[in-house]
Amino acid sequence: MNILIIEDEARIARRLERMTAEFFADEPSSILVCDSLQKGVDQIANQIPDLLLLDLNLNGDNGFDVLEKMVAASFHTIIVSANIDKAITAFAYGVLDFVPKPFDQERFFKALTRFVSPVLKSDKGIKYLAVKRAGQVRLVSIAEVIYIKGAGIYTELHLKNGQKELHDKSLELLQQLLPHRFERIHRSFLVNFEQIEKISINPGTRYIALLKTGEILPVGRSKYKELKNKII
Repeated sequence: MNILIIEDEARIARRLERMTAEFFADEPSSILVCDSLQKGVDQIANQIPDLLLLDLNLNGDNGFDVLEKMVAASFHTIIVSANIDKAITAFAYGVLDFVPKPFDQERFFKALTRFVSPVLKSDKGIKYLAVKRAGQVRLVSIAEVIYIKGAGIYTELHLKNGQKELHDKSLELLQQLLPHRFERIHRSFLVNFEQIEKISINPGTRYIALLKTGEILPVGRSKYKELKNKII
């Protein structure tokens, strides 16, 4: 487990490092602290973390300047900041959690628990998924996503306009971020449940989901009954 902390206040950085080490005491972890935004960005370019703990105000630098790139990456980002007026925007951009300063251990551990527990979703509304194309980052509205397919080390966003966008996060990480209406119907598919027309069994005992677009996706055997009942 590689964890990167970008925090310019030495006292808070030490506290974050200590609490993080305590939380992951039973799991081998590497925790690195960078005291500036540029050092943090350079470190990420050198080694991709599993989790980023990011302040938004770093010696006058604005963490939002790089936030889109961070949430488009393969790792989760938790904001730890006194700029609570930015929380709604941060959640909309797709951060896993926003821990307001000053914070206590209980609140910080709650954020880390959300990181290690895929079933725990934020009660805040993510509105966008950040994707990278040709070196540029753009925001894709969640409302435009019909389903997401696992595609090797990437995931593939299938949109209402027929286009596809690649995302660096795995299905498991995206499932933690997306609203509850996105269902894991198969090991390789996350689907906006509102886009499912019906669940059925095809000849040969193939479980399928027919989407309103006419597309047919596989349904895992263990998920069939649960999804069928929801449709009814």
